[in-house]
Amino acid sequence: MSYCDAKKKYEAIGVDVEKAIETLKKVPVSLHCWQGDDVRGFDQKVASLSGGIQTTGNYPGRARTPEELMADIDVVLKLCPGTKKLNLHACYAIFDDENGGWVDRDKIEPKHFKKWVDFCKERGLGCDFNPTFFSHPMCDPLTLSSPNEEVRKFWIEHGKACIRISQYLAEELGVPCVMNIWTGDGFKDIPADRMGPRMRYKDSLDQILSEPFDFNKVKPCVESKVFGIGVEAFTVGSAEFSLSYAAMNKDKCIPLMDNGHYHPTEVVSDKIPALLTFFPEIALHVTRPIRWDSDHVVLLDDETKEIAKEIVRCDGLQNRVKIALDYFDASINRVSAWTVGFRNLQKALLMALLTPNEELTAVQDSGNWTELMVKQEEFKTLPFGEIWEEYCKRCNVLPDGEWYAVVQKYEAEVLSKRGN
Repeated sequence: MSYCDAKKKYEAIGVDVEKAIETLKKVPVSLHCWQGDDVRGFDQKVASLSGGIQTTGNYPGRARTPEELMADIDVVLKLCPGTKKLNLHACYAIFDDENGGWVDRDKIEPKHFKKWVDFCKERGLGCDFNPTFFSHPMCDPLTLSSPNEEVRKFWIEHGKACIRISQYLAEELGVPCVMNIWTGDGFKDIPADRMGPRMRYKDSLDQILSEPFDFNKVKPCVESKVFGIGVEAFTVGSAEFSLSYAAMNKDKCIPLMDNGHYHPTEVVSDKIPALLTFFPEIALHVTRPIRWDSDHVVLLDDETKEIAKEIVRCDGLQNRVKIALDYFDASINRVSAWTVGFRNLQKALLMALLTPNEELTAVQDSGNWTELMVKQEEFKTLPFGEIWEEYCKRCNVLPDGEWYAVVQKYEAEVLSKRGN
């Protein structure tokens, strides 16, 4: 079947295919840098992650330097359609003689990210940012909720430094910077005091957000979690805490939902319209949890498609929902992992844009649940593949069935020559 034939099938149910393609081309999706090096970064000499976070696998070819990571990202950018942003963690600061060498996380400055700004400018990318509250000697293991005021002050200063860096990224690149605050603070076993850590965490967030910034340019977020490795019994930044904090500080903070950070029977797709009822803006980290926040590569699975549907149905593409990927699989080729996840999210968004949502809503409102089920099921077999191929063609990227050969060649010529 040709694109023209497939287009007619969609037009027969009232879908403007050309509009869907042109809309998706302009939707920014943030590509997370940490898939390429297993979240190690460049600011600490650590062999493994700590602080409620870990990665598994030892596939050859991990990026070991900023230059290698940038080269890998370049391959991904060429294989993925649509508008991209880059998503950086603070631990990816680049220290060299030009900017005075290494400093600790409480002293990082915009100059330590200049090379990333140059990278983004050359490729027309915006950039999002994340403080790194893990894998550091000053995790005791708590950070922003620590009862040790020296430790807490260190991490508050880190957060303030990240506000300044986010402002710099937004101003240099001309694109708002989403700055996400997540900590792995919590306890392995049942605590005697749950309130104290949360009060300290709240105070720390207040101090971080007291750093001057332009809310039109910098979008601080608070991200919740259920539990993590080593913090199985209690997480300070729970869903209730993070959502409540964002609700009480809507003039300077937005909520961020990671679809791996909830109980197994909860789904973020249902939470999107709930939050958009009250918040002008929300942020998402899209991943694939298997029983817990395991950060597997995003697939074109039911929940990914439902997340995309709710973003589209709620007019979230009109700058209301900030979309980013967040996973790190070290058991397979990392460039392929990046590309599969990004393309799958794009596919889910395109599917959502090709859905006659107004017609389905009218059927639902009429109370005809039989017709609604019939239509929803029949739409699943429409010729989506031809529309996706046309979208890739218009974005000048290879279609399915062809892009993986590029990754195989890159692995043979570049990745295989790196040490583990």
